[in-house]
Amino acid sequence: MAKSKNNIIIEGLSGKIGNLVFRRRKNDGKIFVSVSPSSHRVGPTEEKKKVNDKFKRAVLYGKSVIANSEIKTLYAQRISGGQTAFNLAVADFLNAPIIEEIDVSNYTGKAGSVIRIKATDNFKVVSVSVTITDADGTQLEVGEAVMDKGDELYWLYIAAEDNHLVVGSRVIVTASDIPRNETVQEKIV
Repeated sequence: MAKSKNNIIIEGLSGKIGNLVFRRRKNDGKIFVSVSPSSHRVGPTEEKKKVNDKFKRAVLYGKSVIANSEIKTLYAQRISGGQTAFNLAVADFLNAPIIEEIDVSNYTGKAGSVIRIKATDNFKVVSVSVTITDADGTQLEVGEAVMDKGDELYWLYIAAEDNHLVVGSRVIVTASDIPRNETVQEKIV
């Protein structure tokens, strides 16, 4: 990317000249130049409408974050570079958590045995819930995992009920973030 420093020609410039659009970023005053977007004569596809709708909802979420000083402070503490709390909130809305690992190696089917879950998000995972079913799909228990104090990427679920037929059981994990995006993943024991 080309950079221009102390250029008196574009200093203070914003708007459109010919086919170029000049934009100034509010927080640091940097000027960005791009080609003017072309107008499309064909209407948007259904897929494009869905993307536009999701982005509109993300912007509304970002605005609601800025209006709530408590949540805005959470996002503001994690911004870097040219980011704003609004930008980070919009990105958080658009990205659901990722369940990277469901470790059932210590799940014996006995009450008190532990399932370890690695769940990440571009901002923060706020809850991880676990459902255990038998091989036929009958629900045996549901509960919330707690964050591992030794490693905040991991969550620990402590089984509350005995499961006498462990083999073939299903562990269904749901990870949620602040904008209430959810990711569900299943592991067969």
